[in-house]
Amino acid sequence: MDKRYIILILLFVFFVILGTYILTPKKNKELQVFNPNDLNTALVDSSLIGVGRGHKVSDFAFVNQFGETISEKTVAGKIYVVDYFFTTCGSICPIMTGQMKRVQTKFINEADFLILSHTVWPEVDTVEQMLGYAQEKGVIKGKWHLLTGNKDKLYELARKSYFVLKPAEAEDVGDGNSDFIHTNNFVLVDRQRRIRGYYDGTDSLEVEKLIDDIKILLKE
Repeated sequence: MDKRYIILILLFVFFVILGTYILTPKKNKELQVFNPNDLNTALVDSSLIGVGRGHKVSDFAFVNQFGETISEKTVAGKIYVVDYFFTTCGSICPIMTGQMKRVQTKFINEADFLILSHTVWPEVDTVEQMLGYAQEKGVIKGKWHLLTGNKDKLYELARKSYFVLKPAEAEDVGDGNSDFIHTNNFVLVDRQRRIRGYYDGTDSLEVEKLIDDIKILLKE
């Protein structure tokens, strides 16, 4: 057989394989479901150490910057991102807020996505204080909720549901100026209130990964 025909046949086969690969629908990347057993035990409450499956964010109820009650019913069937901050923080919080605004902008028209930012200093971060901060930072009503409320409940949720607070730190809440929940973590939660990812909220590349992972969960 002429070498030219062999080459043409090989090229044909190559492009058929290439075309099949390109046109075949790709399975979405599956994100890990995080349970207490997957995390550093220093971040896990003693009552939850060793739990390897079935962890979900507990029920909660706080008020947002408009005095509206935000609870597990608000996020039912939705994907959401969580962080902890306080309005007078001058170190990592402004950076995190800027990065979270990127996330807000990316999913501004996505009805199944929300952002919940919890204060670590509710004595200062009243509804009025949170509203002023929201207006200053471009927080959009209905999309991004700045939450305040009972301090013990805020800390319990951080410690036992999102795992962003060490149990030992939870016992020493200080005066609001300490680093008791000075975490840079953004936590991604799915429609079933399962944790699907942790991201450095001060790192633009990490936040880009968060954005990609949100897109994956929206397709699940």
